[in-house]
Amino acid sequence: MPRLVATYHVRSDARAIESRARAIAVEQSVEMPLAAIEDQDILDDIVGRVEDIGAVSPGVFAVRIGLSRATAGDDAGQLIKPQGLSPARLAELAARFARGGIDYIKDDHGLADQTYSPFAARCAAVAKTLRAVAHETGKHTRYVASLTGDLDALRNQIMAAKDNGIDTVMVQPMIMGLSNFVKLKRENPDMAFFAHPTLAGAARIAPPLLFGKIFRMLGADALVFPNHGGRFGYTPDTCREIARAGLADRHRTKAAVPVPAGGMTVRRVGEMLDFYGADVMLLIGGALLEARERLTEETAAFVVEVKRYRYG
Repeated sequence: MPRLVATYHVRSDARAIESRARAIAVEQSVEMPLAAIEDQDILDDIVGRVEDIGAVSPGVFAVRIGLSRATAGDDAGQLIKPQGLSPARLAELAARFARGGIDYIKDDHGLADQTYSPFAARCAAVAKTLRAVAHETGKHTRYVASLTGDLDALRNQIMAAKDNGIDTVMVQPMIMGLSNFVKLKRENPDMAFFAHPTLAGAARIAPPLLFGKIFRMLGADALVFPNHGGRFGYTPDTCREIARAGLADRHRTKAAVPVPAGGMTVRRVGEMLDFYGADVMLLIGGALLEARERLTEETAAFVVEVKRYRYG
């Protein structure tokens, strides 16, 4: 499969650069543990490849990563973090999560409108499956579909989501543009919007201001951000400030729930609830997917762990 090659300049010592390069290839393609991937085609064709590593200067290396062209589709905004199951396979995965009692199932922000998983087909398949599971179990699990593309595409995707009974979507404000985000929110007051932090950076706008105030002011209902102690998290103080800013009482602005993410595990449930309190959504992906055939059981254990938590 044809590949795009991206070059990353990485600060590292020589002993660690190969493992860091492999980690970048995974993070910038499937963004999940390789042990959680059951489909060999994804391992062969979708996972990023380390093409070359070269020294640039002492302690700095040029790492060339090959990324599958199919993952970007026709959307310039998708030259980031994709992966590749079909709508049917994603629906099967959603059913296993839903039977575990989870409240929300969220697309990754790199899952867009690729040929191997068209947005409309994905919404239809997942929504139909979740309705069937709800009929079976009595519990309704919401699907959070990721919106991508230009304004026309975004509007068409929201229409497709609504046609399938989906009332919650995810946006990437720094890719789609803040004005487009505001436009979508005003046109769809009946939809809930998760805001994803991709391309928000860490050194341009203070995260509590960008996520907790600006994204919230523009209409975000939930704020996804990298939690401390994860793969690339902010400091505990910054995470606490983001959560506080999202939940603080502000005149005529509804609160936005914090969603700490990025390499979280079930083992950290108690710690995160101690840290954030009850007004939080816990986002765990790869750590559950690694369970493979025991995914439903591990998801159920996660739900139990949250429900049995006792706040001080």
